[in-house]
Amino acid sequence: MEDRPLADLFPPATRERWLGLVEGVLKGGDFEKRLVSKTADGIRVEPLYEAAAPVAQPVRAPGPWRVSQRVDHPEGETASALALADLQGGADALTLVFAGAPAARGHGLNPADAAALDAALGNVMLPLIATRLDAGARGIEAAQLIRDVVEARGETLKGLDLDLGLDPIGVLAATGSLAEDHGAQIARTLAAFDAEGFTGRACLADGRPYHEAGASEATELAAVLATAVAYLRALEAGGHDLARARDAVAVLLTADADEFLTIAKFRAMRRLWARVESACGLPPAPLRLHAETAWRMMTRRDPFVNILRTSMAACSAGLGGADSVTALPYTAALGLADAFARRVVRNSQIVLIEESNLARVADPAAGAGSFETLTEKLTEAAWAAFQEIEREGGIVASLRTGAIQGRIAATRAARARAVATRREALTGASEFPYLAERPVTVLDVPAVTAPPSAGFGAGTALTCEPLTTLRLAEPYEALRDTSDAVLAATGRRPSVFLANLGPVAAFNARSTFAANAFAAGGIEAVNQDGFSDPAALAEAFRASGARIACLCSSDAIYATHAVEAARALKAAGVTTLYLAGKPGDLADALGAAGVDACLHAGGDVLALLQGALAHATAA
Repeated sequence: MEDRPLADLFPPATRERWLGLVEGVLKGGDFEKRLVSKTADGIRVEPLYEAAAPVAQPVRAPGPWRVSQRVDHPEGETASALALADLQGGADALTLVFAGAPAARGHGLNPADAAALDAALGNVMLPLIATRLDAGARGIEAAQLIRDVVEARGETLKGLDLDLGLDPIGVLAATGSLAEDHGAQIARTLAAFDAEGFTGRACLADGRPYHEAGASEATELAAVLATAVAYLRALEAGGHDLARARDAVAVLLTADADEFLTIAKFRAMRRLWARVESACGLPPAPLRLHAETAWRMMTRRDPFVNILRTSMAACSAGLGGADSVTALPYTAALGLADAFARRVVRNSQIVLIEESNLARVADPAAGAGSFETLTEKLTEAAWAAFQEIEREGGIVASLRTGAIQGRIAATRAARARAVATRREALTGASEFPYLAERPVTVLDVPAVTAPPSAGFGAGTALTCEPLTTLRLAEPYEALRDTSDAVLAATGRRPSVFLANLGPVAAFNARSTFAANAFAAGGIEAVNQDGFSDPAALAEAFRASGARIACLCSSDAIYATHAVEAARALKAAGVTTLYLAGKPGDLADALGAAGVDACLHAGGDVLALLQGALAHATAA
């Protein structure tokens, strides 16, 4: 018998065969609704893609991305110790976050002079690492301080891998105010630094203000691209050669836990920048592309899940072509990270780079149908959004008229609805909450008040409605905070009685669903037993101490027992009665019997929980 490869014994795998198998599983269900999703920009995400031809695109230089750690402790000696521990532990870049910057979130370096900044950097050898400044409106002040530190150490700017991070337009977006001469300021600063041998990046087009306000991927890319183009124009108007202006601009994008869109977004950024270079008549050159994991995805509840989120985000940014990645510590939403949280976030990236070897391929997504398609669609959507901003007069004009804020607000509202209905799940907050979680450790550091600055926000000659920072989990966290306050005051949490009807097999699925949903609002589920006798059910409710209850069972048992059970529970003193699932034909009868609302997949769980918590804690 002739030997043949095992694969030849099976028919070829084709899309048509796959679709046939899918139809068998769906059994007439809607393919589009079940298996096709759309991004916030309306881009279709298919369940399966065929292989694609790799698209040549500008990429970062081969090799691992840099692991950049935040230096944001206000006390110089402690900041130095934390930074050195990070560098000795494998990081090779630092992000110096100054007090007053939006990213400082109430903390940050606050040096009075170059000597104080030098102390905060301790024995850090700047020529051996990459450094990025994150100072917001104090950007020029911070740049001058780092220059003075370098001079005092007898080193030169030429020998540093340094990003000054000047982003006056980002200051306008985040704070609502901007000095009218911001373009001249950055041009003068670059000229002064270049005169001393500086070859790094002066300006940063930062996507964080837009992403934190709820922007979609295409809107963030468009805003960043428009900002970068504005800096090119400002630097050229200030006397700089266009090629030098191009090399003086860096970009920072946010990376979140959606690996497909994050990889596509970073790949799209390089394609978009190549279009700008082509329009300027410049030969392509590598773009310095920074990444920071998304603030809006971080949670204060069950913060250990943040380790998974930031690891996925950092991985995706690196695979998408980021030159450096700053990952937020898992306790960032709770306060200033201690050494352990910094170690965890640092080591997560080191494992990705050195053990998983994910940085050995310059563009690992090339040729993958899903990533190539998403990158192409996102590039086109972002370019169209960029052109819209340009038609509005550029990014500053768009911000001042509120045009881009309006588009972001619409996307933000749609995302808020998805979070409220749990179509966008937040593990540990809206899904799988853990009411018995223990607090984590953060550093006990008072908030820092930055001194008044004569920087980019001075004079407020240009103003706009500032973009508002939001973490997606905040509405659920507010409910949990209320629950914690009740626990502290009374010794027990608000509770809901699960009125389980019938045997375990009948009620278990909906009972588990209800317990998980109510816990997202800080409401503890009580009772695991099932009942068929309304009198016993009512007695169990009275003994539970709860004020609200939720009927849980199968549709078949609802049809025969739910109305009677609802009447018994209302008679026993239930103030608000819920039903797990949809009532169907029983809606009118259940409403008449006392059912106040239904808890089901796709419903506005957040609104239901807000009402339930109010009823559960009412006097």
